[in-house]
Amino acid sequence: MTGVCINYHVLILFSNGLQRVLLLVASDVDALCACKILQALFQCDHVQYTLVPVSGWQELETAFLEHKDQFKYFVLINCGANIDLLEVLQPEEDTFFFVCDTHRPINVVNVYNDMQIKLLVKPDDDLNVPAYDEIFRDDEEEEEDSGNESDGSEPSGKRKRFEEAVVERTMKRRERRVWEARRQEILFDYEQYEYHGTSSAIVMFDLAWKMSKDLNDMLWWAIVGLTDQWVQDKITQMKYVTDIGILQRHVSRHNHRNEDEENSLSIDCMRIAFEYDLRLALYQHWSLYESLCNTCYTSASLKLWSVQGQKRLQEFLAEMGLPLKQVKQKFNSMDMALKENLRDMIEESANKFGMKDLRVQTFSIHFGFKNKFLASDIVYATASLMENIEKEEPGTASFIKALDSLSRSNLEKLYHGLELAKKQLRAIQQTVASCICTNLVISQGPFLYCCLMEGTPDVKLFSRPVSLCLLSKYLLKSFVCSTKNKRCKLLPLIVAAPMDVEQGTVIMVGIPPETESSDKKNFFGRAFEKAAESTHSRTLHNHFDMSIIELKTEDRSKFLDALISLLS
Repeated sequence: MTGVCINYHVLILFSNGLQRVLLLVASDVDALCACKILQALFQCDHVQYTLVPVSGWQELETAFLEHKDQFKYFVLINCGANIDLLEVLQPEEDTFFFVCDTHRPINVVNVYNDMQIKLLVKPDDDLNVPAYDEIFRDDEEEEEDSGNESDGSEPSGKRKRFEEAVVERTMKRRERRVWEARRQEILFDYEQYEYHGTSSAIVMFDLAWKMSKDLNDMLWWAIVGLTDQWVQDKITQMKYVTDIGILQRHVSRHNHRNEDEENSLSIDCMRIAFEYDLRLALYQHWSLYESLCNTCYTSASLKLWSVQGQKRLQEFLAEMGLPLKQVKQKFNSMDMALKENLRDMIEESANKFGMKDLRVQTFSIHFGFKNKFLASDIVYATASLMENIEKEEPGTASFIKALDSLSRSNLEKLYHGLELAKKQLRAIQQTVASCICTNLVISQGPFLYCCLMEGTPDVKLFSRPVSLCLLSKYLLKSFVCSTKNKRCKLLPLIVAAPMDVEQGTVIMVGIPPETESSDKKNFFGRAFEKAAESTHSRTLHNHFDMSIIELKTEDRSKFLDALISLLS
């Protein structure tokens, strides 16, 4: 498999000055960040392109069909890797796909067909792809014409040769069956779990760096792409810390300044810094109290949905010696003396309350004098702009606003995103509290299940995949903290929410168990497919994450029954 750098040069070579490139970009923050880096590279290399956002397989197919006559070069970001692209899209032989996608496993046909499909992956990414010989056979067996059946009157030599040929053919068929069974086994092992590889934004930044075209803006987008994977719980803590370490070296390279420069920050300068900060959502743009109440980690650890939990929060604040008046006002308005020691005070008290992981490695960015953001602030803001339900506007408009909010020239859009993100986090926290208090999370045997009813406050927000996944992860963490049933603590979770009331559909997501050694591998994608097949349920597998499906409401019970028997 060729490396990321070579494949980019192939794209430049093919398209430079001759052909426009079509960019197909998925609707997630990492994809947007990767897109920003690629746009900057294209600008640098004078590559003309058209950008089309795609939120699922249907939109991807439609976009390809609409544009296949005008374009020969397609770049797919965070979509396309985990299906057989050539089979689904049926392109002409002179069409080329450059695929940068974090979804794993990558379809084996995409891996081994490097004539039309160029994968943009980091050379050190271990894809665990089965060997070519284990899954493809070049000696496709041709059925030989057995000729006339022997009637016993033929010469004995000819009959002997015929019998030997029959034996040989039988042996070949048996070998073929054994090989086919082994192939199915290997493919099942390879494809049964869905997980995520290196952030696409990091892959694109790595590409820019290798070509000596990397800029500080690109580095920031790579950081936001990685942080999106961490916020969405798509990668392991170990992977996050490893990638943080790689990016930290680039941050030192791009952002070294002496003290005089430090004191004379120009109004339009940009500085990235590595720091250990608090795992509190948006706290620098909110009040500390709101952030503590609406961050999954603190809310679940303190069990804030209960009276006892609220009491523990008051004790926690008292332990730190923080007056309620200070904690409930905007972070920026707090006393300077309190703010300066806040991180140390919170961390010390958090340890006593069992919150040992309240400190996290991250990066911050300064735009000029006063605008400072943590990488997670940008993730929450951009995701909220992308799934904004307040205005009834086409998905493309929301996508473009989210993409624009990543540029430092569009700070008003970013601040609007932060306000939307606060509403989203409040909605998630209130829904989680409601589900826990009314025992909506029930054990179905091999998994936990929660169904949000039509009419539930904010339920419309959870018809969107990113919001529903975030809710599911918050809900599972909170449930694990609230239940005394040890077996239930180790179960995965399925959450269903109304998708389209008129069409009578629900959206359903399955997430892996909340365990210390969680490897983030998700088996629900394949399980959903099998359950739908066996029950003839009317499902739509339209999302790039296979563990998210749409389902007819009346088929839900038989679909769940099939899942239970399949996973038991």
